This record gives sequence, structure tokens and C-alpha cells, in this order.
Amino acid sequence: MTILFASVLLGLSFAAPGFSQSFGGNSCVDNCEGHRAGYDWAEENGIQSEDDCSGNSSSFEEGCRTYVEDSGRGAEYDDDGNEIDE
Repeated sequence: MTILFASVLLGLSFAAPGFSQSFGGNSCVDNCEGHRAGYDWAEENGIQSEDDCSGNSSSFEEGCRTYVEDSGRGAEYDDDGNEIDE
């Protein structure tokens, strides 16, 4: 039983990396590109209210809201300091 439990935990640790990246405290499914796009869009358009953050994806909207909450954080890096590709 202990070996099975350890195997399951080990398997989960290898399956989780795609979900461990975050942007503005929000989990990124892939590489945070949607979050970066939403943040950049909000910055370019001078968005000041989360009510104006609507889009085609939740990651875009979260990126926009991150800009409203913290316009000085920048969009180039995730929460751990890893560069986000454009």
C-alpha cells in the first residue's frame, strides 16, 4: 500500500509542472501567453477598471485584471520570474 501511494505521489509530481506556472496569482495552463496578452492589452488601452476586462479567454481576462491590480509588475515574466514568450 505504501509503495502504491508513493508511486501515485511521484506520478502527480511529474504531471503537475504544466499547472505550476502562474501570473498575477492565477494559474497558467500552458505558458501564460494569454495572461501576458491581456496585461499588455490593458496597458496599451489604459484600462483602469476590472469591469473593462472582457475577452475570449479567462487567461486574457485574468491578465487584464492583473494589470488593473498591479500596473507596475510588467508582463514579461510569470510570478516565479520565468520569461513568457510572445
